[in-house]
Amino acid sequence: MPATPTTDPLQRERDHLAASRSALRAMREDVESLDIRDVTGTWVTAVILQNQIEARIAALADLSDTPLFFGRLDYLHAISEELSEGSGGESFYIGRRHVHDADGDPMVIDWRAPVSQPFYRASRAEPMDVERRRRFGYTGGELTAYEDEHLTDPSEADTASALLAAEIEKPRVGPMRDIVATIQPEQDEIVRSDITGTICVQGAPGTGKTAVGLHRVAYLLYAHRERLARTGTLVIGPNNAFLSYIEQVLPALGELEVAQATVQQLVAHVEVRGEDAPEAARLKGDARMAEVLRRAVRAGITLPTEPCVVVRGSRRWRVPAYELAEIIEELKGRDIRYGAARDALPQRIAHAVLLKMEQGGEAPDDRVQDAVARNSAVKAVVKECWPAVDPAKLVLRLLSEPEFLAECAEGVLTAEEQQAVLWPKPGRSVKTARWTPADAVLVDEATDLVQRTPSLGHVVLDEAQDLSPMQYRAVGRRCTTGSATVLGDLAQGTTPWATASWPDALHHLGKPDAHVEELTKGFRVPEEVIAYASRLLPAIAPGLAPATSVRDAPGSLVIRPVTEWEDAVLDACREALKNEGSTGLIAADARIPQLAELLTAAGLPFLSPGTETSTEARLTLVPASLAKGLEYDYVVLDEPAAVIAGEPDERTGLRRLYVALTRAVSGLTVLHGEPLPEQLR
Repeated sequence: MPATPTTDPLQRERDHLAASRSALRAMREDVESLDIRDVTGTWVTAVILQNQIEARIAALADLSDTPLFFGRLDYLHAISEELSEGSGGESFYIGRRHVHDADGDPMVIDWRAPVSQPFYRASRAEPMDVERRRRFGYTGGELTAYEDEHLTDPSEADTASALLAAEIEKPRVGPMRDIVATIQPEQDEIVRSDITGTICVQGAPGTGKTAVGLHRVAYLLYAHRERLARTGTLVIGPNNAFLSYIEQVLPALGELEVAQATVQQLVAHVEVRGEDAPEAARLKGDARMAEVLRRAVRAGITLPTEPCVVVRGSRRWRVPAYELAEIIEELKGRDIRYGAARDALPQRIAHAVLLKMEQGGEAPDDRVQDAVARNSAVKAVVKECWPAVDPAKLVLRLLSEPEFLAECAEGVLTAEEQQAVLWPKPGRSVKTARWTPADAVLVDEATDLVQRTPSLGHVVLDEAQDLSPMQYRAVGRRCTTGSATVLGDLAQGTTPWATASWPDALHHLGKPDAHVEELTKGFRVPEEVIAYASRLLPAIAPGLAPATSVRDAPGSLVIRPVTEWEDAVLDACREALKNEGSTGLIAADARIPQLAELLTAAGLPFLSPGTETSTEARLTLVPASLAKGLEYDYVVLDEPAAVIAGEPDERTGLRRLYVALTRAVSGLTVLHGEPLPEQLR
């Protein structure tokens, strides 16, 4: 559309916002008014079409507190096909979704469209034919300010964007917000990476890796909607609190069909009611268990000692034992699932019978072969030589019977490792056994060995550094024919089996050729806080470069030795709550009940992680084990020594502390009665 005149520019931009909202409302009303009674053939078609209409209506919702557009690009030259080359430049408003007027002319361009890309990538060094980039400031849903960059004007100073900084530093109340207005060039490159490749993002705290992964999903759904509509997309997070925190990001961008799950929910074949000792969990998560399970699944395969005799009418057809053995050995040698091979075995035996029938002068067809495959004699051979496998029962036996485990783990696990893997008390049945999270992953592996797991089109795996090799395999099975976005930070690995390197992790995921990107520039955590936390890096992740922050906030870090612990915690929380935004009180898991009693007695209302904050309730009590991925404007960290002591080893404890130290957006107060770790003194 032609460039907007500059007279009274703020009011003109407000007018355009009002007109755009009106156009969006009209688009929604057009969809709502559709009558499909005369265009659907069957009730199934009608239901599908109605669901599509309802999804479209939901996607066109106008969220009053969410800006419809956040920027504008003024191009030097016309880029629309309908405009001639000699005409002047065009202007485009960049927003969360496409909006057009009654004539079909665009009023807001989707941020994912190619014409929007220069909003994130253009610079004075490479203006990308953009004369002016305008950013808008909002208070609630009201447009209150704008800021211009004239990218082709050499006389204009290159200064940091105040509106961009204000948007990044905006107080956090409620769930995680999208960052569509503040995506940086290095983030945009990841967001717009091609769907055919898997990308791994090593991101320091505050670099926006989670948001980048979610926006990448939104971009891929825009660029490859039909493909992903068929194959599906999935976001995998570390826990339900994290998923609750991020669940509004994609809907705010108009994407409503993306599934979310934890790894444990993916492998929920059995009810988890127990916990492993750290060493047992580490061994069960070891990639060697895949070979143990492969052997266990195939352990029941035997070679026949008797021929198979098929009776049809007055004739008997005999397949000798050695011929049956050849068929079974051939199927064993093929790289196909156990269940698929078992399904193929009766057909292979029937084919051998048909060959003998043809040699005997008969002319059997496919129907005869199918009938022979269902013959009781053939079924008996299959049942005896290639028995059906129930994955849960198989793992139950493997973890309960030392002899069976020894048979399957010979040369793979040592005797000591086998003893550690075995259940202390053998399970009596699938329903009553005290399955652990690691056991459930083994059942998932066994299930895939029997029957192939369906693959999705794209999977986002967040906080990936905490997964075991067997968990990576479980996720990889869900994207064997699709791609993945892997997000994590090696320094934040807080499980005994946390990955040591991304190449190792990607190998277990089945994506060894994935491209690894490193984000080290932080936009969330203040420089004073990230520099303090980075003192731990030499001890917890020696190979990682320290993160830096674009935010210099003097006074954002307070280290406070305390003697009167209860008073100090309450005072620090009250002090933080005087500020706008959210406050998180993070503490070792074992101290949470005591802190809950303290806050209740003091009349300070508090929430649990994953519960949406509001203006009335802005304090969240956070166990250190659930802090990963969450963020708060102000954080009060209770007793770092207790956070470290709550983990099975010092390195894991220091990593847990690193996570807790890097959850603050505006200010961090560390309270300690015990000495701080030597790295922080």
